[in-house]
Amino acid sequence: MTDIKNKKGTDDLKRLLIYLALSFALTWIWFALAVPKGEYWDDMSQQLQSFVALGMMFPVISHVLTRLITKEGFRMTGSDSMMLGISFKDRRWVCLMSAIFLPWILGEAACGIALLISPECYDPGYYLTLGIDRNTMMIYPIAAIVSGLIGSFAAFGEEGGWRGYMMPKLMKLMPKWAAFIVGGIIWGLWHAPLTCIGHNFGTDYPGFPYLGIVRMCIMCILLGILLTYVTQRSGSVWPAAVMHAVYNTNPAILNGFIDPDKVSYVSGRSSYWIGSIVVLAVAAGVVLIIWRKTSYEVQ
Repeated sequence: MTDIKNKKGTDDLKRLLIYLALSFALTWIWFALAVPKGEYWDDMSQQLQSFVALGMMFPVISHVLTRLITKEGFRMTGSDSMMLGISFKDRRWVCLMSAIFLPWILGEAACGIALLISPECYDPGYYLTLGIDRNTMMIYPIAAIVSGLIGSFAAFGEEGGWRGYMMPKLMKLMPKWAAFIVGGIIWGLWHAPLTCIGHNFGTDYPGFPYLGIVRMCIMCILLGILLTYVTQRSGSVWPAAVMHAVYNTNPAILNGFIDPDKVSYVSGRSSYWIGSIVVLAVAAGVVLIIWRKTSYEVQ
């Protein structure tokens, strides 16, 4: 029995390494070819930004390629599957609702902390500079959530790989807490080319781009806990894809009242990042407590 378990662990490790090699190689080659002149994100046309963003599809493409290479099969649901089905049994619909509305709550909380740290960033008319009137600003979360739901297919490009393949393998190979840290660091480092061209945090901050890469790893560890939980609880990667997409839209009303350029970068824009880390850490802590009390097997 021990020999069987050891062989299974060895197979999982080999498959994981193949997957990671494909994900990093394909994505980084794409980014290098898409931005041969090394332009920064803010200097790109919208068309070029969209073209570069197609690289986000390679994690799920690598998932499919890995299953072809390793002959793991393509089960849609259940243990060791691609987790592409979705079920509302056993209150799994709660995961989808959480995926839709939790990013909004986290965004408002992060903005609130940012204002506590840098109250001088408050500007009651800042939303007007964004081309948004007050009535639209009040329903902005709804528009952002709808946009996120529509854009969840793009986020599926990542979640179909990271949550659909990498994390299940890591959680078999090591303790859960270690899998979250290792998985988050891998996910954060995968973003490194984008971070280096200013996609995630811009370019005008101290320690660019290295501090940005570290920041990305920290955020990926914390956000990864939430995304992995909704995936394991629902048995599907779709709630994670929705949560990821809605989170990226940053659907907080308070965003329309915070002008980060009123003060220096360190005390202005970084205050929102600090707020985001704090609320993600609290949310991740709550999830870990819940997860510790209840174990979920993918059905």
